[in-house]
Amino acid sequence: MQKWNWREQRDKKAFLALEDGTVFRGHSVGASVDVLGEVVFNTGMTGYQEILTDPSYHGQLVAMTYTEIGNTGMNFEDSESRGLFANGFLVHEANEPSNWRTDESLAKQLTDAGIPALAGIDTRALTIKLRECGTLKGCLCATGTLTEDQAVARAREWEGLDGQDYAAKVTCGESFEWDPDGSISTSWGAAETLPEPDLHIVAYDFGVKWNILRRFRENGFRVTVVPAATPCADVLALNPDGVFLSNGPADPAGVTYAVENIRGLIGKTPLMGICLGHQLLGLGLGGQTCRLKFGHHGCNHPVMDLKTRKVEITSQNHNFVVDMDSLPKGTVEVTHVNLNDNTVEGLRHKTEPLFSLQYHPEAAPGPHDASYLFNRFRELIQEA
Repeated sequence: MQKWNWREQRDKKAFLALEDGTVFRGHSVGASVDVLGEVVFNTGMTGYQEILTDPSYHGQLVAMTYTEIGNTGMNFEDSESRGLFANGFLVHEANEPSNWRTDESLAKQLTDAGIPALAGIDTRALTIKLRECGTLKGCLCATGTLTEDQAVARAREWEGLDGQDYAAKVTCGESFEWDPDGSISTSWGAAETLPEPDLHIVAYDFGVKWNILRRFRENGFRVTVVPAATPCADVLALNPDGVFLSNGPADPAGVTYAVENIRGLIGKTPLMGICLGHQLLGLGLGGQTCRLKFGHHGCNHPVMDLKTRKVEITSQNHNFVVDMDSLPKGTVEVTHVNLNDNTVEGLRHKTEPLFSLQYHPEAAPGPHDASYLFNRFRELIQEA
């Protein structure tokens, strides 16, 4: 592993300029580029590699509230996609790795991927600002060519993520079958014999995390992954036992073609959605979505199952939510709510075989409380 020159890196001054005129000054620990993005904070104490490689973070500048980042480096087993998708990374202290699983340092992988990162800032102050003001647009400047005033102006002028289709930016280029021979490591990194698949599902890739696909494979599903804009007729032509709607970035209202395809699937095959897929299903059922003040990003969000009254600690990453009051009365039922703000975390149809979840039952990173939901989809398919 190449040793990173952290002392030299600290001399590379960089800053974050927010649309409200606030500037956070620090030093660069990533690529020397300037980028725009929506600034969010993540409360996870671990899992920065999974966060950076989660396509749902595309378009965002992610600030970690935990102070020490980089200690465990980056390895080739824990990535959640084919690359790094966050627009930029914001940390208090970036450390040199010291872990037996490390393949590369965080700084080197960020630099090689062309993603800027800012260290040495007061991430607690930034988090408080985002909680008080709501999500803000920002410009992360690591080239030294922009003044602070210019960076603030760029942040204000950026179109942001509202109404934008970012699923098209992160989806796969062509269909593929996930891990048909069981050669890919399991979700918890342990070697185990995978069951022979006896059910076939098609997974829409709006920015899918690999651990979702791993969990389906571990539960006996054969998984065909298709691009985000695949027509519903082409999906049904594959004769699947069910269809999965994946997580993904930005605003569900901008992915209009997905909503139309989902409407064409309802009543014709069992459906399951996670995160963006949950929001798109809500739109397909006639509901509406709206923006949260500062979103849910982290591994410690309490969610209650309204039927069992059981509380699960969940992993989440979203800035938009299904509006509870907009869902059709009598046909669609809210099944889970967030105990922090009472927002919708799950829904199901009362007559059609479908359900969806706002949170991430596959975790990576996060707790495993909700992992049973992959088997629930199996049960739904078998009942249907």
